[in-house]
Formats: sequence, structure tokens, C-alpha cells
Amino acid sequence: MPRNIVITGANRGIGLALVKRYAENGDAVFAVCRKSSDALSTMSGITVIDGIDVTNNDDLSRLRTNLANIDIDILINNAGVLTEETLGKIDYSQIERQFRVNAIGPLNTVEKLLDLLHEGAKVVLISSRMGSISDNNSGASYGYRMSKAALNAAGMSLANDLKLQGIAVGLLHPGFVKTTLVGNQGDIDTTEAALRLGQRIDELTLDTTGSFRHSNGQALPW
Repeated sequence: MPRNIVITGANRGIGLALVKRYAENGDAVFAVCRKSSDALSTMSGITVIDGIDVTNNDDLSRLRTNLANIDIDILINNAGVLTEETLGKIDYSQIERQFRVNAIGPLNTVEKLLDLLHEGAKVVLISSRMGSISDNNSGASYGYRMSKAALNAAGMSLANDLKLQGIAVGLLHPGFVKTTLVGNQGDIDTTEAALRLGQRIDELTLDTTGSFRHSNGQALPW
């Protein structure tokens, strides 16, 4: 039976690959983004909802209105930004922006769409192992590390709060993926990342809610 899948940051990179994967699976995909791309707008069998900035409360309210008649099966919070900061050269406005996009935005998105999530639904937060404190062996990247650690904290609280409603929450690191976010460096491409993420999402249950995992299945340290 087709599922209703909502994906933010869907116009490129991992988000676009996830849209393609679920659409090819026959699911009803709602691709959410600030601005659509050629690759997204020409994809058949999906619904594009553009003009949505996850840092804008009014935009998220409009997203809720657009999805009013949808029972969401899987909500994937994928929208994110990364800027590099090194000690002595920190742009604090960029750190604040990463917090708004990477941590506050996903939480606000979940809260805005909460009444559309039914028992058995899943909430996915695309996190990063760079949000792990014990795994930090290289320093720098202050804003991204801090914002993803904050996202992980929010995800654990969501897992506890939503478990009572029968909704599982997963925090997933996609891997080192070749996207514009990292200058197209990486170990795997977006197609492989989407495949792995999809497998981890399928495995997610209430028994594993709140888990922080690599897309390859590895449990990650906090």
C-alpha cells in the first residue's frame, strides 16, 4: 500500500535522491523545499511544495495547510546547511543560521505537522556524526557540530514524547555523501545514501526509537 512521505530539503542532494527512491517505490511523495530545481520539477508522480523555508514560521504554517488532508506515514527532516568555522575566524551569524536551519527548523516542522502524524508513523531527522561529542577528534566546524548536537537532543526528547502516540523517531547520519554541501567530496553518492537511509527507516520501530545510527547500520555514540 502506498505511503505518504514528506521530505524537506527535497530539491537537491540527498533529499532529491530520497524523493526519487520513494517515488519509484510507488509511494505518494510530498517534496518540500525553498525553491524547486529542474531535476525535481520534471520528476513525475510527486507533489512539490516550494517556497517553504523551515526557519520561517509562516511558511511552516502554510505547509501544514497544504498537507491538511494527508495522513503522514514518514516525515523526513532533511533540510540543512553547513558552513566551516575555525577558531579565530568564526562568523557567529552563520552559527546562528545553522542552529535555525539544522535544529530549530526540524523541531518546528514536526510540531506544525504533529496532528497529521498517526499511530505507526515515523519521524526521521537527518543528523550527522559530526553532532557526536565523543566522536569529535578534529575540532572546528563549530556551527555544524553544535547545531547537529542540538538536533540530536531534540530528537531524543521527541522520541520520548511521541512514543506515547505510537510514533517512532530516528536520527540518521547519511554517511560522507558526495553533495554540494561538502564540495562534492565523499565516499558514496546520493543514490547509495538514499538506499541506505531507506533501509534504516524501514527498520525503525518503537523499540528502537531515539536511536542514533549511521546509514550503514552502525550505532553512533552521542
